[in-house]
Amino acid sequence: MTNKNSKPIAVKSKDVATRAKPSNYPAPFAVLMEGREKRQLGEIFGLKNFGVNLTHLKPNAKSALMHKHKTQDEFVFVVEGELTLVTESGVEAVLTAGMCSGFAAGGEAHQLQNRSGKDTWYLEVGDRSWVFTRKDGTPY
Repeated sequence: MTNKNSKPIAVKSKDVATRAKPSNYPAPFAVLMEGREKRQLGEIFGLKNFGVNLTHLKPNAKSALMHKHKTQDEFVFVVEGELTLVTESGVEAVLTAGMCSGFAAGGEAHQLQNRSGKDTWYLEVGDRSWVFTRKDGTPY
């Protein structure tokens, strides 16, 4: 099922190929993302203003380094399994299938961890205006 621009109009999300480059993090941080696979659903449809990823976390894997966004919002929806949301202030919350969480620009640093012992799938939605910076704010 494609539209006039040869883009699909509908797909089975788990049938979308995983991202060729497992992590966009610079070395040496990329290796810390083992056990994480992303399917770039927004790319399939040619979305330009925001990205949508179906992310698969194997047991003991993490979504990302502990991070926050200066200018971007982020939204997460758990499709299958269980994740532990960890914030920089030490707050933890268990998110199960059907639960969601959002992170406004300028908010607290956060990370998702799969402590469940089972595979977990979640959607992440955010804008595309990100860059990696060091803690002092300088770019990598």
